[in-house]
Amino acid sequence: MTAYSVLMPFLPRRPEQLLPYAALVEWTGADRLWQGQAMLVEPFQGFAAAAGAGFRVPTGTGVTLMPLRHPYEAAHQVRSLAMTTGESVVAGFGPGGREFQRSLLGAPYASPLTAAREYLTIVRGLLSGRTVELDGEYFSCHAGMVPAVAPRIDLGLGVLRPGMARLAGEVADAAVTWLTPPAYLRNTVRPAMAEGAERSGRATPRLSAIVPVALERPDRDPTELVVASNSRHMRAPHYIDMLRKAGIDIGGELPAAAKRMLEGDAFVHGTIDAIVEKLTAYREAGADEIVLNLTGVYNVHGPKAAMDDLKQILAAVTA
Repeated sequence: MTAYSVLMPFLPRRPEQLLPYAALVEWTGADRLWQGQAMLVEPFQGFAAAAGAGFRVPTGTGVTLMPLRHPYEAAHQVRSLAMTTGESVVAGFGPGGREFQRSLLGAPYASPLTAAREYLTIVRGLLSGRTVELDGEYFSCHAGMVPAVAPRIDLGLGVLRPGMARLAGEVADAAVTWLTPPAYLRNTVRPAMAEGAERSGRATPRLSAIVPVALERPDRDPTELVVASNSRHMRAPHYIDMLRKAGIDIGGELPAAAKRMLEGDAFVHGTIDAIVEKLTAYREAGADEIVLNLTGVYNVHGPKAAMDDLKQILAAVTA
């Protein structure tokens, strides 16, 4: 059965800003509270603060960026979060864009796939209680962690294109996607994940699709919502390439590109019945979890509008 979860639709400046969304997960049929990489309140600290305020909910990071921390520190942060909340964690990691890699590392990863493989191998080994002995091209580790009992931790890998999807099939517990239309999940991502899993002799991991969504309302321009939600991604080469592979050309001016994203269901918009139908297409494409992303609504119409949409959509899809 497909789970429905919630993405924080903004970057919190204070940890208490997470509380209404943690409460929403606790009091509704939502499965998990997700947050992407933040350069203000780091997701691990924000989720821990919410737990300290009384909202202990399952969490997901979608995705934290590998150049920011060594995999030992990543494993330590993830396990600390699980122990603090007492709930399961999906720890998603990704290499980030080439310019981000260059700005922190001096040069981008020549092979993001190799870097991601090494990263997840080290994190998994540490979380499993083993002493890791690995000299990698990008990451090395000769250490173990102090033994501890913690709730379930699943390792996720940010996936846009077939190569990373195959790698997720080999080494991750979940593939975490962003802006990926349902047809692309069905025809490209899922088969590549299955291929990687078969290569490693394991079951195909779960697929968590983070989906931008907005209810149709009289005062809203859907193209404005698309741009407000995804303008940076719409200019990033790896997203442009992924969407082109999915049959959506987002070249040219942003409003025209936004319209094509709406037509291709990379951004889900419509009446509540239409949204339920479009999200069903994600489920039928193989998404085990659909993470509702109301960033566009939040940025244009404010927090109350985003929360109202979330409540209405959750009520419809979890009924």
